[in-house]
Amino acid sequence: MKYKILLLLFAIIIIVSSILSFVPIDKACKQKQGSCEIVNTSQYESTFGIKNSHLGLTAFLILFILTASQIKKPTKTKKQLIGMGLILGSAYAIYFMIIQFFVLHATCFYCLTADIATIISLIVFFGIKGKIKWKKYPQVQKQQSTKI
Repeated sequence: MKYKILLLLFAIIIIVSSILSFVPIDKACKQKQGSCEIVNTSQYESTFGIKNSHLGLTAFLILFILTASQIKKPTKTKKQLIGMGLILGSAYAIYFMIIQFFVLHATCFYCLTADIATIISLIVFFGIKGKIKWKKYPQVQKQQSTKI
C-alpha cells in the first residue's frame, strides 16, 4: 500500500516539476514579478548548472519507475535505492525551503508543493516507528459493602 501512495506523490512531484521545467514562469504563476519568479530566477535556481526543476523531474521519474517495479517484483536493492533517493531528495527539499523562507524571503507554490510532497514521501516510506503503548490499568472494581 505504501508504494502505491508513493507513486501518487511521485506523480504529483513529476507534474509540478514538469510545469517548472517547461512552462514559462510568468504563465505558470500568472504573475509578472511575484515570489515565484524571484525563486525561479535566483542564483539558487540551478545546481551544478542544471535547473533544479530538471533535476527533480529526472530524479522522480527514476523513483517512480523504481517504485512501480518494486510493486511488481520487490527486491531489497530497489527498496534501498528508493530509500536513499528519498533521503537525498528530502535533504534537498529542506535546503530549498530554507532558501525560500530565510534567504530569498519569497516562496514558489510549485516548489513548495514538490518539497512538501518529497518530505511526505520520506515519512510514508519509512513510516512512523514505534507505536504508542498504552498501559492497561486493572479496572478498579467497586467493592460493595454489605450491611450486617
